[in-house]
Amino acid sequence: MMENLHFLPRLGVSLCLDIGSGTQDVLLAIPGLEEENWPQFVLPSPAKQIAARIEALTAAQKHIWLYGNNMGGGFGRALKKHIEAGLSVCATQQASLAIHDNPVVLRHMGVDEAERCPANHVPIYLADYNASFWESLLKQMGLPLPDRVLAAAQDHGHHIEGNREGRMRAWRELLQHSSSPEHWLYENVPPSLTRLRVLQGQTGGIVADTGTAAVLGLLSEPEIMERSFRQGITFVNVGNGHTIAMLLYRGEVRGIFEHHTGMRTQEEYLEDLKEFRLSWLPDEQVRATGGHGTAFAPFCEEAGDYLPTFLLGPKRSFLQGHGQYCAPHGNMMLAGCYGLLYGCLRTVAVV
Repeated sequence: MMENLHFLPRLGVSLCLDIGSGTQDVLLAIPGLEEENWPQFVLPSPAKQIAARIEALTAAQKHIWLYGNNMGGGFGRALKKHIEAGLSVCATQQASLAIHDNPVVLRHMGVDEAERCPANHVPIYLADYNASFWESLLKQMGLPLPDRVLAAAQDHGHHIEGNREGRMRAWRELLQHSSSPEHWLYENVPPSLTRLRVLQGQTGGIVADTGTAAVLGLLSEPEIMERSFRQGITFVNVGNGHTIAMLLYRGEVRGIFEHHTGMRTQEEYLEDLKEFRLSWLPDEQVRATGGHGTAFAPFCEEAGDYLPTFLLGPKRSFLQGHGQYCAPHGNMMLAGCYGLLYGCLRTVAVV
């Protein structure tokens, strides 16, 4: 049972969204209803839905026009196949940010800028969050509409050259500000985090990175939080697109490692984690193998070797046998949603 639930009425009915590359995981937290009875969903991610729409229009030999907002770019492969089929892709300046930040790269890909829908093009609206969709779904199911929306998504930030260093720079800035992940929830999103900034404009609520949501979900389990006060532990979230690992001690983050899930063998990941636990894994070494990098807080000798390892994520079987599976509140896929709620409840509790 989640701690600090007595603060939930202050938040009201909360729609919690953890938006990944493959799925969007959803929790509707309702004050006065047992936690076990809160509605839960695991749905295709918005990017997956966009990809399916593009694939259908490719098969129908239709040109497309993308408009709307910056969002997760998990539809890139479908877009590439659409262009390779000899079909036109146009996009507004804002929508094109979901593909790449650099207009030169976009033109090279074959994406033309158009602020109005060209003739013979089918419009496709881009958004990580669509309020009317959720309102319709919840009403059809006889569920209450949310008083607030809490949402997580991965944000690479705005980088003309597509530089992964910017993402790790954002993690370092968070570590310098505070090593407590509940302080990594954004009430005011920095301008550099363009995807989260747009997402917050759509939801009106607190937003966070998916890595933040996941680690808070892990720490919302009292026995894991307590374990971290006895010795340093390693948390690994093996997602559909990205893998993130964190070193945790006394409920605080001591190190962060990020890579792409499919770019390393199990043996290579295990070697990375071995060096990561020792704070020996250089940021440049990770980026040289196609990953995002590493970020460390000051070395903490009393934390020990961080060998106890807890595995989350839809691809966690990749590291089966090299850590303990965990399912916060009985549902591994909802870890990020519970993490968002847990972080907000902890913030409310200390206010």
